[in-house]
Amino acid sequence: MAIARFKDLSLDAGDPARLGAFWAAVLGRTWEALDDGDGLLRGPTPQHTIWVNRVPEAKTVKHRVHLDIYAADLAGLEVLGATVVEPQGTRAWTVMADPEGGEFCAFLRSEVPAERLHGLAVDCADAQAQARWWAGVYGVSVIENDGWLTLERVPGMPTLTMDFAAVPEPKTVKNRIHWDVTVPGVAPLVEAGATVLREPGADIGWHVLADPEGNEFCAFTA
Repeated sequence: MAIARFKDLSLDAGDPARLGAFWAAVLGRTWEALDDGDGLLRGPTPQHTIWVNRVPEAKTVKHRVHLDIYAADLAGLEVLGATVVEPQGTRAWTVMADPEGGEFCAFLRSEVPAERLHGLAVDCADAQAQARWWAGVYGVSVIENDGWLTLERVPGMPTLTMDFAAVPEPKTVKNRIHWDVTVPGVAPLVEAGATVLREPGADIGWHVLADPEGNEFCAFTA
């Protein structure tokens, strides 16, 4: 039984306007600047929303959470400001970086789907445990692939997949990409193994939590 539902995504940025405009063009969404300097990408549903929030700290390590996207060609992404980090080689994707150095994976298609955001990928120390923890939170099944694990049809999530892969390096800094969920209450998440990092109050009306490997996410009570 699900104890949370996917709400939307959030990206940290040094320059929200620049990064927001880039991702709006890549994903075919509308960039909306806010008066406080932050902004959001709007899509066909509220769940397609991606918040782009200014942070003071610069990117210093490889993204532990990254986006997988569909594109027609790499040249078009480079014109928008992306750079190639790792060529495709024998893989089905090319590792690229956005204008602020944030890694993402580009899957080329002769016909690009209307929904260009294919999936959300999470690096893990224990991918099996992480996938099963989030599957329990969302009330879905885990699909085992050759080298990674996948959740499909996550309630509320417009992307096709949420993938978990093991990496040798540990998590060291706050993730620059995180996801938000809606819940009736945070107690079931804490009982399942989440940690409360910050409670509502002052300038926020939601809980900031971390999953068992420390990945931050925000929980909004319905």
